[in-house]
Amino acid sequence: MAEPHVADSHDLIRVHGARENNLKDVSVDIPKRRLTVFTGVSGSGKSSLVFDTIAAESQRLINETYSAFLQGFMPTLARPEVDVLEGLTTAIIVDQQRMGADPRSTVGTATDANAMLRVLFSRLAEPHIGSPKAYSFNVPSVSGAGAISFERGGRTVKERRSFSITGGMCPRCEGRGSVSDIDLTQLYDDSKSLSEGAITIPGWKPDSWWTVGVYANSGFLDPDKPIRDYTRRELQDFLYREPIKVKVNGVNLTYEGLVPKLQKSMLSKDKDALQPHIRAFVERAVTFAVCPDCDGTRLSEAARSSRIGEVSIADACAMQISDLADWVRGLDEPSVAPLLTALGQTLDSFVEIGLGYLSLDRPSGTLSGGEAQRVKMIRHLGSSLTDTTYVFDEPTTGLHPHDISRMNGLLLRLRDKGNTVLVVEHKPQTIAIADHVVDLGPGAGTAGGAVCFEGSVDGLRTSGTVTGRHLADRAALRETVRKPVGTLAIRGANTHNLRDVDVDVPLGVLTVVTGVAGSGKSSLIHGSIPAEEGVVHVDQGAIKGSRRSNPATYTGLLDPIRKAFAKANGVKPALFSANSEGACPTCNGAGVVFTDLAMMAGVATTCEDCEGRRYQASVLEYRLGGRDISEVLAMPVAEAAEFFGAGEAKLPAAHRILERLVDVGLGYLTLGQPLTTLSGGERQRLKLATHMGDKGGVYVLDEPTTGLHLADVEQLLGLLDRLVDSGKSVIVIEHHLAVMAHADWIIDLGPGAGHDGGRVVFEGTPAELVAARSTLTGEHLAEYVAG
Repeated sequence: MAEPHVADSHDLIRVHGARENNLKDVSVDIPKRRLTVFTGVSGSGKSSLVFDTIAAESQRLINETYSAFLQGFMPTLARPEVDVLEGLTTAIIVDQQRMGADPRSTVGTATDANAMLRVLFSRLAEPHIGSPKAYSFNVPSVSGAGAISFERGGRTVKERRSFSITGGMCPRCEGRGSVSDIDLTQLYDDSKSLSEGAITIPGWKPDSWWTVGVYANSGFLDPDKPIRDYTRRELQDFLYREPIKVKVNGVNLTYEGLVPKLQKSMLSKDKDALQPHIRAFVERAVTFAVCPDCDGTRLSEAARSSRIGEVSIADACAMQISDLADWVRGLDEPSVAPLLTALGQTLDSFVEIGLGYLSLDRPSGTLSGGEAQRVKMIRHLGSSLTDTTYVFDEPTTGLHPHDISRMNGLLLRLRDKGNTVLVVEHKPQTIAIADHVVDLGPGAGTAGGAVCFEGSVDGLRTSGTVTGRHLADRAALRETVRKPVGTLAIRGANTHNLRDVDVDVPLGVLTVVTGVAGSGKSSLIHGSIPAEEGVVHVDQGAIKGSRRSNPATYTGLLDPIRKAFAKANGVKPALFSANSEGACPTCNGAGVVFTDLAMMAGVATTCEDCEGRRYQASVLEYRLGGRDISEVLAMPVAEAAEFFGAGEAKLPAAHRILERLVDVGLGYLTLGQPLTTLSGGERQRLKLATHMGDKGGVYVLDEPTTGLHLADVEQLLGLLDRLVDSGKSVIVIEHHLAVMAHADWIIDLGPGAGHDGGRVVFEGTPAELVAARSTLTGEHLAEYVAG
């Protein structure tokens, strides 16, 4: 028998001595062309091993194959903290990063389905209006003419040239689908003059020369004349004047009308990224309405009038994708057969992955984390690549138990093509299909970072690790359900796919809203329960923060601590902020010094002056309860709760916040840990802890089990119980069967997704749902409870 070829011996990815984030010299061998699932409690180091070590090094090595010139345009990646990494293959990362909330980005533009549709319409639609650009809402129609001169054969030649581009952008809304209308009464008080402070926009003070001063000294307006007395010309200059250079006190500045200036400075930004007081002003002053010219389709009149049969490109993009796929299959045009095949395959991939309920015109910023991840998967499903490493971050996030088996099938199909599939996952249904399991732990943060088990799923069940012990856990149905103290009536809800839904949400109990992905859960709850006084929405939106942000700054914990340090030492609080006066001057309070090496990865070295403590040496001499500020920020939350709970450092305001962090299971985080190093589950629980301090009576939680280990779900259920027992009403949008079993009341939407959903198919207690087995949720819950 022939000796095996040496090339066939590389069938493992070998990791030795991984120390990224909290990993403690981890060594692990991962089989290639198999499905490996990484498990462990939230914060145990799964993402550090899979994403920050294996996938990051694969991407870095691929980037190094390009020229230095091209590398200058690519993100620079540092080599992970690891001794040996062998047997890597090209890694394709499919993570849960939300898609950008750019107003021009839709599901169609993000998946290239729109690009294919535009080519299709430019070939087949009648009347013919031009190239694919004529059907794009991102391309404006432009034309121009002029003379150009150039040298040819020693003489100067002049030619007249003209050009025109026919684009599909609606000229009124500029392809956004909505127009903003500004309430002028919110911008200024017309009874006052400019010098009396007529402009009421936040931050525009009468004495600020760079804003109000430009208006007062521009020469266009009388600074002492009340705005209500302006002539029509003066009002036009004040509100809508095009940018023009003016000289104010000898300085050249640009004068621009108030409305266009406001649109550039505040309205062009993502509303969620604005500071709270500016966001409140924008919500007060600006109303967004559907564009009356294009009716929200974003397209010009010509693009809407060009049709294939009875269907325009706007109609096609508004169709549910499963219906659009049927329409494309019904087109029999040999001249565009390859295009129809490719477009059909892309649309079928949407249906196969459980997103057939979306439409191509859905803004990509409105997709949930799980939906965004599945949209990214679409381009890989039909790929002919093999021997590739696919890396998934909790691909079952946002999926109903009914949809998880379909996702499992896709993961197995990628593996069976000859690819290595690495999955970070908590759901037992997906862990069960693994060829190989790596369990990290035993705890989270500094208590984790070690491999507790490596082997088969059966081996994991009997291993005695935290994951192994909880794999067979089943939450029992409540023996007695709590009685509601009132109801929140929702009447005629018709957001997105809801069909005039009437439902009474009980108050004073734990209510779970469930149903398959796309059945209308978020539309019902977020669209019908207003964020008014007393309602606290905790969604899955990303936490915004730089590497300078940490749990202490995000939760507002640092404020009482700084004041306590200042009071105890008779100095000012600003000294105890690493972003203010107390910062180490060498590293500006970052704790590390960054050296930019152009196309090579930048180097971060611990600051030699402050040794990574971020503060000046003189600040560290001040103490509270025997600790300096850097020692306090290095404490884990649980230890800090004891420290500020009693004794010399007793600080009730800080202790309350710390207790909430312990309640949501974040006792292991250090107060100064950068937010950028937290996992997805940790960030959501941090947000929940912050909102628990709000004075709300109704809490609306959107899939709080995302990123939670089976052992942590138990703790979350205890927290939800404590919230309800303290007199709060808790409404949870959730797919996790343990949370459903634990509920007092269930509202199940369906029966399907998209236009097959949008109705309430069950209301009642979990026990009644199990007994009836009348819905998909009921069947899965009955199986779960029976074990």
